[in-house]
Amino acid sequence: MNIHEYQAKELLAKFGAPVPAGFAAFSVDEAVAAAGKLPGPLYVVKAQIHAGGRGKGKFKELGPDAKGGVRLAKSADEVRAAATDMLGNTLVTIQTGAAGKQVNRLYITDGADIASEFYLALLVDRGTGRVAFVVSTEGGMDIEEVAHSTPEKIHTFAVDPATGFMPHHGRSVAAALNLTGDLAKQAAQVAGALYAAFLGTDAAQIEINPLALTADNQLLVLDAKVGFDGNALFRHKDLMELRDETEEDPAELEASKYDLAYIKLDGDIGCMVNGAGLAMATMDIIKLNGMFPANFLDVGGGATKEKVTAAFKIILSDPAVKGILVNIFGGIMRCDIIADGIVAAAKEVNLSVPLVVRLEGTNVQQGKDILAASGLPIVSADDLGDAAQKIVAQVKAVG
Repeated sequence: MNIHEYQAKELLAKFGAPVPAGFAAFSVDEAVAAAGKLPGPLYVVKAQIHAGGRGKGKFKELGPDAKGGVRLAKSADEVRAAATDMLGNTLVTIQTGAAGKQVNRLYITDGADIASEFYLALLVDRGTGRVAFVVSTEGGMDIEEVAHSTPEKIHTFAVDPATGFMPHHGRSVAAALNLTGDLAKQAAQVAGALYAAFLGTDAAQIEINPLALTADNQLLVLDAKVGFDGNALFRHKDLMELRDETEEDPAELEASKYDLAYIKLDGDIGCMVNGAGLAMATMDIIKLNGMFPANFLDVGGGATKEKVTAAFKIILSDPAVKGILVNIFGGIMRCDIIADGIVAAAKEVNLSVPLVVRLEGTNVQQGKDILAASGLPIVSADDLGDAAQKIVAQVKAVG
């Protein structure tokens, strides 16, 4: 689960991170009032969407010459003008895709006299099973571009969970940023605060870009992107309250209500599989046969008929889907339950795209019998390779 920048900063401030003053605004008048609470004379008006590249983005409704989603303002009137431009309009950035995202919230914060910009992030290093720091002097830039062009400017190290964050970790961050003296102490303090926040919230990512050095030699968190481990959110009811469902894909949101692992992709063959590994293999073999998966969907090991029906309907809600491949290995899951769900959903939505089903495992014959007796144009497959070939052929035949 991701949260907005203003929420992330409020959260990090509770753990001791240095964050400039700022206020959220949901209307133009609230934006102007927020500026009135700040010392000024420089304000920053930031569109709040779950996507990066806001400053370089463009609003669909404002034309190509309009400014992006992060603007400087030197007066209350300029704050009002920026807020009027942003609220209710669609911001397109490099991360939103062509559809963009509608801006419903703003963050009005104090301007800062920036001397230097740094990059500082914490992630879970899957290779070591530890929390890792990613540090660079190239703040304010896309870290992917830095990694591609000047990888030597990115420094990483992991923290042993047995010891936690230690003074030498703080010194490593400061050294990577070429900071000494009091600034090195500030860098260590910021790193320690972020590590405490990472563990304290079960975060999956904390990204500060930029971590700014101001003209008066203070480090400030000027932008923050924070995401949490969804599997741990049951322990953080307060964080769940920060969720903005308008920022989520409607199909993914619907899937979460049924405890389905669903991610929309750009292909045209819908997939329903049980088990993440099997789902990945299914997507790979679709691509191997010349087409692309429209989604990742794992119904899990203990799905009910209702859950399977919901999964099927979610796949079909995607207008890009031209065919569906169901690949089920019935271990804990029973193939007859899967078959009942498929038949019920197909009848309810008036199935109009090709459907190939591969069942194997518990009650497989009962499942196949249910599909055969349904009267629906369902194509059975013997194995995964056969299933992929059949769904690709069916979709191509339909055109």
